[in-house]
Amino acid sequence: MRVRLWGGVLAPVFSLSLSTTAAPLQHPAEPVPLDRLFNNRAVSEPSAPTSADFDGAGRSLSARDLAAAGWTPGRALSLDAARLRWPRTAAGRPDNVRADGQTVRLHGRGDALSLLVAATGGTATGSGTVHYRDGSRSTYRLSAPDWRTGPSATKAVTLPHINTPDGQRAERARLYAVSVPVARGREVTAVVLPRDPGPAADLHVFAMTVRDNGAGWTGSWGASTGGYAKAGPWSGRTLRLVVHSGAGGPRVRVRLANTFAAAPVTFGAASVAVQGAGGGAEAAGAPAPLTFGGQRGVRLPAGAEAYSDPLRHTVPAGRNLLISLYLPDTVTAAPTHGRSQQVSYVSAPGSGDRTGDRTPAAYPGTLTGWPFLTGVEVAGGPGTVVALGDSVTDGQGSTAGANRRWPDVLARRFRAQHALPRYGVLNSGISGNRVVTDRYPGDGVSTDVSGVSAQHRLERDVLARPSVRTVVLFEGVNDVRTGTPAHEVVAGLRALARRAHERGLRVVAATVAPCEGFPDCTAAVETRRTAVNAALRARGTDFDAVLDFDAVLRDPRHPQRLLPAYDSGDHLHPGDAGLRALGESVDLRTLVPARP
Repeated sequence: MRVRLWGGVLAPVFSLSLSTTAAPLQHPAEPVPLDRLFNNRAVSEPSAPTSADFDGAGRSLSARDLAAAGWTPGRALSLDAARLRWPRTAAGRPDNVRADGQTVRLHGRGDALSLLVAATGGTATGSGTVHYRDGSRSTYRLSAPDWRTGPSATKAVTLPHINTPDGQRAERARLYAVSVPVARGREVTAVVLPRDPGPAADLHVFAMTVRDNGAGWTGSWGASTGGYAKAGPWSGRTLRLVVHSGAGGPRVRVRLANTFAAAPVTFGAASVAVQGAGGGAEAAGAPAPLTFGGQRGVRLPAGAEAYSDPLRHTVPAGRNLLISLYLPDTVTAAPTHGRSQQVSYVSAPGSGDRTGDRTPAAYPGTLTGWPFLTGVEVAGGPGTVVALGDSVTDGQGSTAGANRRWPDVLARRFRAQHALPRYGVLNSGISGNRVVTDRYPGDGVSTDVSGVSAQHRLERDVLARPSVRTVVLFEGVNDVRTGTPAHEVVAGLRALARRAHERGLRVVAATVAPCEGFPDCTAAVETRRTAVNAALRARGTDFDAVLDFDAVLRDPRHPQRLLPAYDSGDHLHPGDAGLRALGESVDLRTLVPARP
């Protein structure tokens, strides 16, 4: 799916009347909690479809489908680092606000206002106001995709049915988690919702919160989910995933994600350990058990994520860690990062909970991706730099298990100096990823794990990461290789930069490396690539700085090709020497905001 513009209409608009079940809209003089403003019924039981009317045409969400996805009444859902709560109300009762300027009482400090929304009648867009305790205010613009025709790539959850007065229909329904910036450091006291966008569409709000974006935490390791792929099957087995720490710290928490899934997944137990001197699945000491809300395990709803409780356990910088996850139930598909360039391990079928094992004997099987695990974070530190990229950032072409990706080099350089903040560096590269086109469609089990577009994953893979200070945008070669015009690639990168700037991040772009000699890198591809690079070098006000990775990697005597010493052999991906050259070419001061 090609993305035209962020926030643009990607589906036809349906002209529908307002819900006949909605209560009269109210505008209280004083802010009140969101649930006291509920004026629309979105959810019904399949046996009583007329008890709700979400869209004014008698259609509604299925309570049975929501329960099957783990979205039960009152359930707390962590979506893009925001803790949102699905309404506590029973099916057939008011469960959302049809926005028309209502004032909602809300308290908190953070980087964003996060909302669980959907539109009926087409994409709904409007502006609202955030009020702060110091008497100041800010405005925001909110866009909610349509519940039936909105994009799969950005949805929080997809449900397989829609209830209608004539019975249940096999048609997909979607809900979305969106966020808008707030003033950092100021305490939010109230939010005014957008006015009714007009007779054609309605904007519905189910939940909202102020997201703190991991204040006090720094990213040590991360991976981006590229798709939902067949796995295992794993039943009563333990995964032992090998990851490499960047920043170290005295406390740790991990982030698990059920992104793109249609059903919940249960983790019966989890642990963290430093990898032993023997490598493989051997732990250097007894693995430390992780808890979730004080419990040994956690059941993760479809589309949601979970953070383990903070654990007082020292994570050394620059060491391999073992994150072990026990799966008591049968798992046949999983959200995954496909090309890890790292071997991980899995216990024997039916072997049960082996998260506490120190020796490798319990882990005879191997896997080469990272399912479910998306982050390891450490307490303290100055914050995080995120590298948003494709296979060159992901490390394809580097030596497996050696941690020689260019973000690994950058992380080591930050650790080795003391003149600048010693940032953690997170690798948000996905092999095959593009700036403006989705490879993975966003729904269903797929063999393609090259991810949704950078446009569609910026929130999850950059903005929702802990204490992000700077993002490096290094994508575009896959777009130009597949025919995307240079001006669309540049527009996509500029749109990413604008959204990151809205959140107060420093934005650094990198030029696209040469690829002549790779089978599809034709003269037309080279023309598009050089046009993208020319626009990036011009920079303007879109980017705070530009890294000329093209100049670092190209052969001076044949600029359309990689320097042979840097080529992994396929003429597209740099090898270890080329990736080291990229990581070492960066002036670290370029990545430090004016106010770190």
